[in-house]
Amino acid sequence: MGLLDGLRAVLGLRAEADAKRDADPDDLFGMSTAYLTMEADLGYESADVGALCFSGVDSSSFREAVDEVEAILEAGREETGTEFSVSSDEHGYHWVVLEDEDPEDLVTSMHFAADTFIEHGYGSRLLAAVFAYEKGDTAQRYRDGGGGTAGADGSAYWIYSFRRGRFYPFAPRPGRERDSSAEFKLEAALDGELEIEREKEYWYPLWPSSGGKHPWE
Repeated sequence: MGLLDGLRAVLGLRAEADAKRDADPDDLFGMSTAYLTMEADLGYESADVGALCFSGVDSSSFREAVDEVEAILEAGREETGTEFSVSSDEHGYHWVVLEDEDPEDLVTSMHFAADTFIEHGYGSRLLAAVFAYEKGDTAQRYRDGGGGTAGADGSAYWIYSFRRGRFYPFAPRPGRERDSSAEFKLEAALDGELEIEREKEYWYPLWPSSGGKHPWE
C-alpha cells in the first residue's frame, strides 16, 4: 500500500466505515482550551498555524464551495487577523492553511472553513484538521526568524480525523521517525479534554514533502 492509498484508507472510507462516533466540526473547539494544557503541562506552544486537509472533486459546485470558504475567511480576516492560503500537495490533496497568533481565533477560523464545506454538502471531502505545536525554545527560535526541518527539536501536531470524529497526536522527527514517547504523553495529558482516537492504527502520520516543515508543505 502506497502513501496515498494509506491516507485514503486511514483518513478516508475505511475510517468512516469503522468509525464509532460521528464527526462533528464543533469538536475543533476543544483545541481552544487544549493549547493551554499543552503549554502548562508539557511545555508546547502553539506554532500559530494549522490546516484543513480535503480531497477535491472536479465539479463547478465544489469549486464554488472552495470559493466561499475563501470568501468567508477573507471577510473574517479583519476581525480575527487570521491569514490563510489554499494549496495542493504532491499527493494531490488540498489544504486550507491558516495562520494566527491567537490560538482561539485560529480554531474559530478552522471551524468556519470546515462548516462551510459541510453546508455545501461536501463534508465527506474533509479528511483532517491539523494543529501545529513547538517546544517553547523551538517556537521562540522560529519567531526570531530561525529555520529548521520537519520535526526538529520537538514539534508536535494534533490531528482531527473527520471520518473518525477523533483527535490523535503526531510527533515527527527527522528521518521520518516518530517520537512515540512524546505522542503517548500528549495522549495522556489531553485525555478527557479532547475526543482521543483509541485505536492506534488510525494514528496516521502526515509527513511533509522533502524539505518541508509541515504536513501541508
